[in-house]
Amino acid sequence: MQRALARHRVLLASGLAAGAVAAGLTAVAPPPEPRVEVLTAARDLPAGAVLTPEDLVVASVPGALLPAGALSGPAGAVGRLVAGPVRRGETMTDVRLLGAGLLPAGGEASEVAVPVRVAEPAAAALVEAGDRIDVLAAAPEGGPTAAVVASGVRVLSVPALGDDPGEGSLLVVAAGRPAAARLAAAAVSGLLSLVVLPR
Repeated sequence: MQRALARHRVLLASGLAAGAVAAGLTAVAPPPEPRVEVLTAARDLPAGAVLTPEDLVVASVPGALLPAGALSGPAGAVGRLVAGPVRRGETMTDVRLLGAGLLPAGGEASEVAVPVRVAEPAAAALVEAGDRIDVLAAAPEGGPTAAVVASGVRVLSVPALGDDPGEGSLLVVAAGRPAAARLAAAAVSGLLSLVVLPR
């Protein structure tokens, strides 16, 4: 009887000690980090995709992980184009989207959207929105040299090819105003080609 009572007291003391330790740990544990709602991609999206409600989902993330320019809801994203490929679960930010005027929201104020018709449709098929390219101009008679008209311009959009491949392929790029003027002049006086730059 005495032995059973002693065993009971030991078990009771152990339980009380464990409870005290747990209570102490709870008291010193930091409060849960506040979470915020952000807009994320519901699936992998290719560059230039026009966003629909089905492409987007709102997720809750720790506030410390919130990137600058993160969107909190679909209202500011639906109908816009993604500037580059987006992975499922990636947070959508203002600079990842192309605005109604094609230029990214929050982009360089000095940039304008410039249509560029490339002589070779196959070359245009190698690029996608978000790529950086050099645009070169050659004389219509096909001289041995080409001049760089615009360097490192960002591709904003690659519209679908027209019915007549002889007309070349249209790209829309973001360029500063001086480069935009050179591109416009070169488009009139010569054939344009492109070089895709490393990402």
